[in-house]
Amino acid sequence: MIDWIDVVRLLHVLGACVLIGTGAGIAFFMVMAHRTKDPTTIAHTAAIVVIADMLFTATAAIAQPITGIILARSIGWPILNGWIAVSLALYVFIGLFWLPVVFIQAKMRDEARISSQSGTPLTPRYMRLYRIWFACGVPAFLAIVVLLWLMTVRPVIVF
Repeated sequence: MIDWIDVVRLLHVLGACVLIGTGAGIAFFMVMAHRTKDPTTIAHTAAIVVIADMLFTATAAIAQPITGIILARSIGWPILNGWIAVSLALYVFIGLFWLPVVFIQAKMRDEARISSQSGTPLTPRYMRLYRIWFACGVPAFLAIVVLLWLMTVRPVIVF
């Protein structure tokens, strides 16, 4: 018989995999598309990225704190102390960078579509959005790596 907490643990680990995997994949495909400087390629890639982010990343982002809190409570770990508190703070930090990125990706897609349809090069607005997107992605990705480290190692952190 499968224990329900094992199912929650599996969902939590799968959610972490989806968050870092989808995040890394999205970043890779957007950077590679951007490097082509081809508005049609960028528009097509960004359209898929926006869907993937909403479907996979958003779903996992909602599930992670829920499954994490259920796990912590079932084990008896205090949620607002130690590595769990630091993890929750990092999660909020990541969210503050990820939420704007979702909207920026959609704007990048729209800008690239306009350039593609009009047969013109990428606009300065697209270039500015890309720089902001990239700048938001770096700290968010680094923070999620630290977050995964915290969940794996569970260091003793005393405040």
